Amino acid sequence: METSKVFVLLFLLSTLHFLVVSCVQFEVGGNNGWKVPKSKEEYNQWASKNRFKVDDTVHFNYSKDSVMVVTEEEYDKCKSERPIFYSKDGNTEYKLNRPGLFYFMSGVKGHCEKGQRMIIKILEVEPASPPPQSATELQKKKNGAAGIAVSSATVVLCFVSFVAETPTESRMNLKTKMINFIIFMPQCIATISSDSESI
Repeated sequence: METSKVFVLLFLLSTLHFLVVSCVQFEVGGNNGWKVPKSKEEYNQWASKNRFKVDDTVHFNYSKDSVMVVTEEEYDKCKSERPIFYSKDGNTEYKLNRPGLFYFMSGVKGHCEKGQRMIIKILEVEPASPPPQSATELQKKKNGAAGIAVSSATVVLCFVSFVAETPTESRMNLKTKMINFIIFMPQCIATISSDSESI
C-alpha cells in the first residue's frame, strides 16, 4: 500500500507540467473597457504594453457597440462587409488561436475612425535553443558519443520497476527499494533510452 502511494505521488509530480494552464485572459482597455477612446491610439498602446501568446483570450466589455475581427485591408479602411468574427452581446471573449496579427475594430459606424480599433500581435513560440557547445562536445557528437535525453516518463518507468512489489520482494522495505532505485537509475535510463532509440 505504501509503495502504491509513493508511485502515485511521483507519477503526479512528474506529469504536473502537462497540467499547468498558461493561458491568460486580457481585459481589453483595462477598466475603461471597449468604447470610443479619448485618443486614437489608446487601444494599440494598451495592446503594445501586453505580451500575448497563442491560446490567450481577449475579453471585450461594452454596451451599445460591437467587436469585429477583420483583415488588415478592412482595418485600414475602417470598414468591413464580411468580418472574420462579429459579436454585439456586450461581453465578448475571443481566443487568440494562432501566431500573427489580429485586427479588431468596432462595428458601429464612425467608432473605428475615432480610434476604436486595435492590432494584437502574437509571436510564434520558438523551441528552446540548446546551450552553446564547446568544440570537444561537438567532436564527441560527430564520433557518435552523444548524450542521452531523459524524459520524466523514463525516470518514472525506472522508479516503478524498482519499487513495485513482486512476490519475492514483498518483504523488502521502501527505504531499501529507494536506495536500489538511486543506485541503478543511470543503468535503467540507459537501457530504456537505447531501447527507444532502436524502435
